[in-house]
Amino acid sequence: MENKPIARTLRLLSQLMELHEVNPFKIKSVANAAFKVDKLPFPVAGKTLAELEKIEGIGKSTAAKIIELMETGTMVDLQDLLKTTPEGVVEMMGIKGIGPKKVAIIWKDLGIENTGELYYACNENRLIEAKGFGLKTQEEIRKAIEFRMASNGKFLYAQITQEANDLLEQIKTVFVGGLVEFAGEYRRLCEIISELVIVLGSRDQQLAFNTFCNSGILQNITQNDNHINGELPNGLLVDIVCVEKRYFYEELFRQTGSDGHVKAVLDRVNDELDQPTSEELVYMKAGLEFMNPELREGDIFIEKAANNNLPTLISYNDLKGTLHNHSTWSDGIHTVEQMALYCRDTLKLEYLGMCDHSKSAFYAKGLSIERVLQQQEEIDHLNKKLEGFKIFKGIESDILNDGSLDYPDEILKKFDFIVASVHSNLKMDEEKATARIIKAIENPYTTILGHPTGRLLLSRKGYPINYKKVIDACATNNVVIEINANPFRLDLDWRWHQYALEKGVMLSINPDAHRNEGFLDMHFGILVARKGGLAKEQCLNALSLPEITTFFEKKRG
Repeated sequence: MENKPIARTLRLLSQLMELHEVNPFKIKSVANAAFKVDKLPFPVAGKTLAELEKIEGIGKSTAAKIIELMETGTMVDLQDLLKTTPEGVVEMMGIKGIGPKKVAIIWKDLGIENTGELYYACNENRLIEAKGFGLKTQEEIRKAIEFRMASNGKFLYAQITQEANDLLEQIKTVFVGGLVEFAGEYRRLCEIISELVIVLGSRDQQLAFNTFCNSGILQNITQNDNHINGELPNGLLVDIVCVEKRYFYEELFRQTGSDGHVKAVLDRVNDELDQPTSEELVYMKAGLEFMNPELREGDIFIEKAANNNLPTLISYNDLKGTLHNHSTWSDGIHTVEQMALYCRDTLKLEYLGMCDHSKSAFYAKGLSIERVLQQQEEIDHLNKKLEGFKIFKGIESDILNDGSLDYPDEILKKFDFIVASVHSNLKMDEEKATARIIKAIENPYTTILGHPTGRLLLSRKGYPINYKKVIDACATNNVVIEINANPFRLDLDWRWHQYALEKGVMLSINPDAHRNEGFLDMHFGILVARKGGLAKEQCLNALSLPEITTFFEKKRG
């Protein structure tokens, strides 16, 4: 074993010891030994215990640990500490800018157990409330995590929209008169992007390649047949497919849909496509209604297109209000009044649903019963003051381990609506997790099931649930399912939207906003809702103020 792996293991041991507040002298001893081993001009492998003890900076105890590591590949002390430390917490210690002491605060005080949750907390401004953290530290941590995420080669759709649009405009500027359009995952509005595909209709492919090489638009450019490959400064891979203009729309169709979708459509075409002048002609030849790019996943919507029965997809302008939002009463940045005025005057919405955290969410200043009543008094006052707008009294009530909500019925009945969400104990097996959620759904006060799986894209898998059983329970109990519009969640997953809609379950596009800018996430919620085939008639917050008032009253009744 070489010195560097030994030093790295000793360093991890010292960090874990500090995380768990072991004797400071022992921590310093192991940390010093890690530094010493890393700088030694000779290998420690092959040295005896006696020889290691004589090396300055390596004491008797640490020398024994090194021997143990070289002989067994690990250390008992290290394994004991790892058993009591969540894997995600260990991973967080590798983030530049935070050491064991800060990780201990993040884990033990804020209840954050992995990098994804930490990134989400940075975006919610939660870190600045913790001891020893400020806005600058929070921003440095956020950037360090983004750098790590980029190195994995996958990006959230929301993370690359600006870069993607800038690239497209640059290409259009260079190839004046050319046909240029996004394709692939990005055009299909996929929530995770691994490669940005662009189709370019150009007269001369070699000229196009030479132009890209000399333009500086892309880095690390290579050519493979008619594909020009490169990457953006953030590490996102780019594939530009160059074809003659007469083949542009056929290639755009082929490059946009998933493989299964393209095959399903072409299997219905009886003759050659013959250089179509639009994508609409491709679908017409297949005997299908034109399908928007976001619907082109496999054969999900093929039969609907064959029967001219595709949904009229919801648009942002269809939304009349916003539900599930957090103010300064819990972990938000803006007051209820500031959020209401922003929704009314800037977003031109009709209503706002406040859903601050409930009492179990101590890490997010969850509302005690007394504070619930105080907030509701404030909302009553604001509703008298605000003209042409309504604030609904809601709460994001934690679903406890046994599936109950964390207020007694006499408090639950005081809310206009309730979003029930899981925030703790995310490691249940599928059977227990499903039973827990179904019990909450069956609570007569539950209006909306919030972020059903608790997933954080690219960083935390959702807890396992039986989707069909959960959706069926929502249908039986007239419970709406949230499409959490935060681009890190986008939960309920679009792959289950059609099943829910066919069961008669309404969906609600909720931003889970913690500041006014967070309301803008509804745009991403709209994109994923369109991908799932949602029409405005099946969306709760596309209801007008009178309509949703009636909906809430019927549910409470």
